[in-house]
Amino acid sequence: MQDSTYKKRVEPRRLPKDAPNILIILMDDVGPATPATYGGAINTPTLDRVASMGVSYNRFHTTAMCSPTRAALLTGRNHTRVGNGQIAALANDFDGFSGKIPRSAATVAEVLKNYGYNTGAWGKWHNTPEEDVTSKGPFEYWPTGHGFEYFYGFLAGEASQYEPQLMRNTAPVNPHELHRKGYHLTEDIAEDAVKWLREQRAYAPDKPFFMYWAPGASHGPHHVMKEWADKYKGKFDDGWDKYREHAFANAKAKGWIPQNTQLTPRPASMASWDSIPEAERPFQRRLMEVFAGFTEHADYNAGRVIAEIERQGKLDNTLIFYIWGDNGSSAEGLNGTISEQLAQNGIPTTISQQLDALKELGGIDALGGPKTDNMYHAAWAWAGSTPYRSTKLVGAHFGGTRNPMAVSWPKGIKADSAARPQFHHVIDVVPTIYEVTKITPPRVVNGVEQDSFDGVSMVYTFGDPKAKGMRKTQFFDIMASRGIYHDGWFASAMGPREPWVGGMPKGAKEWSPEKDRWELYNLNEDWSQAIDLAATNPQKLQEMKDLFLLESTKNKNLPIGGGLWSTAIVHPEDAPRSSVTEWTFEGAMTGMSESAAPKLGIVDAVVSMQVDMPANANGVLYALGGFSGGLTLYMKDGVLNYEYNLFEVFRTKIQSKGKLPVGKVTIEVESKLAAKVGGPMDITLKANGNVVGQGQVPAAISLHFTTNESLDFGSDTGSPVSLAYFDQAPFAFNGKIGTTTVVYPKK
Repeated sequence: MQDSTYKKRVEPRRLPKDAPNILIILMDDVGPATPATYGGAINTPTLDRVASMGVSYNRFHTTAMCSPTRAALLTGRNHTRVGNGQIAALANDFDGFSGKIPRSAATVAEVLKNYGYNTGAWGKWHNTPEEDVTSKGPFEYWPTGHGFEYFYGFLAGEASQYEPQLMRNTAPVNPHELHRKGYHLTEDIAEDAVKWLREQRAYAPDKPFFMYWAPGASHGPHHVMKEWADKYKGKFDDGWDKYREHAFANAKAKGWIPQNTQLTPRPASMASWDSIPEAERPFQRRLMEVFAGFTEHADYNAGRVIAEIERQGKLDNTLIFYIWGDNGSSAEGLNGTISEQLAQNGIPTTISQQLDALKELGGIDALGGPKTDNMYHAAWAWAGSTPYRSTKLVGAHFGGTRNPMAVSWPKGIKADSAARPQFHHVIDVVPTIYEVTKITPPRVVNGVEQDSFDGVSMVYTFGDPKAKGMRKTQFFDIMASRGIYHDGWFASAMGPREPWVGGMPKGAKEWSPEKDRWELYNLNEDWSQAIDLAATNPQKLQEMKDLFLLESTKNKNLPIGGGLWSTAIVHPEDAPRSSVTEWTFEGAMTGMSESAAPKLGIVDAVVSMQVDMPANANGVLYALGGFSGGLTLYMKDGVLNYEYNLFEVFRTKIQSKGKLPVGKVTIEVESKLAAKVGGPMDITLKANGNVVGQGQVPAAISLHFTTNESLDFGSDTGSPVSLAYFDQAPFAFNGKIGTTTVVYPKK
């Protein structure tokens, strides 16, 4: 009796035989006036190459912020329609700001995988809810849950380039594999991408590939080896105002911007170069030199990926999108800093305090190295966004949203140096890929009915720089800095803050979108938004404001300011919070992402550890964060030490009164706010119930120490929190740790 039938099963081919390979390169936090390709001062030979092989777009746009741009880029839908109205760390309960890409908006990777592509992603992701980033998932919003068969990189918004916390697919990468002499994250993801390309050719030669290569460069911290920064010594000595003039002239000379473009003025709230004291100028210059070297280094490593594609003979049929930035240059360094999270946590410092701290770290040459998390002065970011107004985090001005893009595909695009001036946006990349690959956008993906696309294909521009633009309308909104483009006109409102001004804006608590002043620009005559027509054409302005409200309604962008809702500015009490108030850790455990870990150093907490203490014990008992900011409890020659590292500038150190007992010891650390969050915090150290040390942290953090470091027990696996054991890291404890509990005391 036959109960099985033999039948040759052949999977049907869903793609044409000549379907192109696809590579998306997405740089981070780099403005339109930084690359030499388009008039800037930073060498970008790889961007030069892609541009010379294909075409470039000088009116291409992003959302002004990282997570929103990435979600829009990968789905072809506007950022708020896919729940990414702001970064995942600030997600809230409004539909447009949930931090989760819905299944009804399948990524291009998911679709291409289903059609037969091999798919891989490298570097920065930043589209996973923070509470989901531990090794226990859930993984549905990780890259592998969004169609990428392979992922190697980090889930957060930034990472140390020397000591990152990385994931391969859904598994943490052993930090001991990474934290070695000569390591650099950008180089690592280039090498890993090359390895993947070689394996892909060997294992699946009949399949095309889709690669998403998104380095953390040039997002802060600006980390690069000294020799790269030194290439730019003296190049920025005349300051940011002069840089802006030079970049403006160069862009015109290259034909990158129209000859009648006006150079917009520096914001009144931003420092001029002439106002910088002479004693501080070397610091400000070096910060820009490091950024430039970091950026060139990233472009160089992107070139290594392209070189491998060429070596395999596949470059002719590879469609490359090289997007120069997920937003404009970042002004989050405020006045220039050795530790960027100072600004994120609203902690005021002076440049003299930063310079004093820098002396202990090795002086100005330490900038760019593993002992600093430096970011440049906001005015360098403004200069990098020439000729436009404003920077990253501003949706109202093109300095935050206009990012150059080069596209090459030797088989399908004839090289042409004439810039494509059609108004386009990152949501247009996915429809372009589908047209090139002859894929009809699916109505159902993995059983889920799909939302319509907001993007339009750019294929019509490939062969014709003068083709009439197909994108008629586009809305922008990042934390209430908003704008609307329609048929050559642009209206915008700045919102409640300027991102280069530290602290909470005056009156922010009472801010309302109805109170904002709107601006109006005729882009057909005014390329750089230099001439505000709001007062002379109120009727047109009202039309545009009405259109913005209509687009916001269609795109789940309500309420206006929804991205600010759970921040310190608007209703912080509504921020989504974990219900967990007690944790238990057994033995030496490492790698719990700070974003998902207990909020030590922010709120009241008691850490209790059962320890088998050897004589003259040494090593880390627990550490949260990294060298740029964190807290640590460690033993040094039998003495208990607690250190609260407030972003390298302020360090609070508390020691036990003598050595701890040998043998079974219960250690407790009580942290108690003396006032509100961000204020002083009292620390009490106990051993076997006896107080052995006390002190007060003058100011605690209000947000986080880092975005990509971890909570570790028994060692400090990321960048070491303390200088006391920097050269001994990870400084593993030489005793035995039993059970550790962390509890938030009940009020």
